[in-house]
Amino acid sequence: MTHIIAIANQKGGVGKTTTTINLAASLAATKRRVLLVDLDAQGNATMGVGVNKYQLTYSARDVLLERADPRAVIQTPPSLGFSVLPANADMTEAEIKLREVAAGDFALKLALESIAEDYDYILIDCPPALSKLTVNAFVAASGVLIPMQCEYYALEGLTALVDTINKIKRVINRDLEIEGLLRTMFDPRNNLSNDVSAQLLEHFGDKVYRTIVPRNVRLAEAPSHGLPVITYDPLSAGAKAYLALAGEVLRRHDGGQLRLGND
Repeated sequence: MTHIIAIANQKGGVGKTTTTINLAASLAATKRRVLLVDLDAQGNATMGVGVNKYQLTYSARDVLLERADPRAVIQTPPSLGFSVLPANADMTEAEIKLREVAAGDFALKLALESIAEDYDYILIDCPPALSKLTVNAFVAASGVLIPMQCEYYALEGLTALVDTINKIKRVINRDLEIEGLLRTMFDPRNNLSNDVSAQLLEHFGDKVYRTIVPRNVRLAEAPSHGLPVITYDPLSAGAKAYLALAGEVLRRHDGGQLRLGND
C-alpha cells in the first residue's frame, strides 16, 4: 500500500521543507521506495536535494496541467536514494490555471494514481499557504504531517489549518487524517517552547510525534550542499531526529521496523 503524506503548514519558516527532504531520505534509508513531490514555487525542496530548479525541462507544473507524464518528469539522482518530482517558479502558472478548471482540485490525485504503485511513500512538500496547490495535496493524500515551531502564534495558525483539513475531509477526501504534529527547531531552554509543547500534547495527544527536532547547525547547512542531513552529517542531532521520526511513521502505519544499510 502506498502512503501519501502532505507536509503542510501555512506559516513559513517552520521546517516544512526540511522535514519533507529529511523524512524522505530517512524512509529511503530503511529501504522504502520514496517519492518527494515539490509543489512549492520556491523550489526549495528541489534545490535541497541537489536538483537545479533553473535547468528543468519539465516540472510538477507540467504534470498537474497534463502536459507531461509524471515518469518523464521525476528525477532519481543516484546518490540520493529516493526520487523527486521537481518544481520551480512555473508552479505559479499551475496555481492560476487550476483555478480555472472544474476538477482543478483533483489534478495531483489523478497524476499520482498512475505512479503510486511504484512507491511505498509519497511525500508532498506544500507551499506555505492554504492555496489551490495545498488543496490538491490534501485531496491526493491520506494524511497531513504538520511541522511547527512551539511559539506564540503557532496554535492560532494550527487551528486554521486543522479547520481546512476537516473541511477537505468532509467535502472531498474522506480518507484524509492528521498524520501527526512534529515539533521543530525546538529549544528546551525556552519556557514558551515548553509551554506550547505541553498544550499540543494536551489537545492532540498521541497525534504529536514523540520525536522532537532540535535546532541544529548541520541540519540548517545541509540544503546548501543539496543533501539530506543523514548524508551530509549522519551523526548530527538533526540526522538522528529524522531517523527517529521515520521509525515513528513506519510504526504508525504498519508496525514496520527500521531496516538500515544491508540488514
